[in-house]
Amino acid sequence: MILEPLGPTFAQVAGVVAALKRRAETVATAESLTAGLVCSALTEVPGSSGVVRGGLVVYATELKAELAGVDRELLVERGAVDPEVAAQLSRGARERCGADWGIGLTGVAGPDPQDGVPPGTVHLGFTGANGTEVRTAELTGDRRAVRSAAVRVALEHFGELLG
Repeated sequence: MILEPLGPTFAQVAGVVAALKRRAETVATAESLTAGLVCSALTEVPGSSGVVRGGLVVYATELKAELAGVDRELLVERGAVDPEVAAQLSRGARERCGADWGIGLTGVAGPDPQDGVPPGTVHLGFTGANGTEVRTAELTGDRRAVRSAAVRVALEHFGELLG
């Protein structure tokens, strides 16, 4: 199982899936630094196929534009690790996968900075019927810890949005 001590617990993930079921809504992801870990965590829950539409792994910068529809000029001007990139990833996941919700993640897992952005910086986008919200998290630890914590933070906040 991918979930680790710093990541979400199975109960937390199951709670998100249950909330989506109660609301009769679906979710899709567009993930960069987590490379599909959020979608993978969601699909660990039995019955998640009724609410998880799919996910885009857009690790390479050009795939953020090609697969998720992130504006190429934005990527050139600000780089791949930017709050607006997270917003556009979440919108792209929602639109391209035909989901009610989209979650987008971009950040730097480390060990080195990327485009001047320090390791541990993570931008998370959440898009639903009422618009898009972006959160930024500053996480600590090695590469594995940052990625695992990014999954936890994403699912915690998404669970809050679902109520």
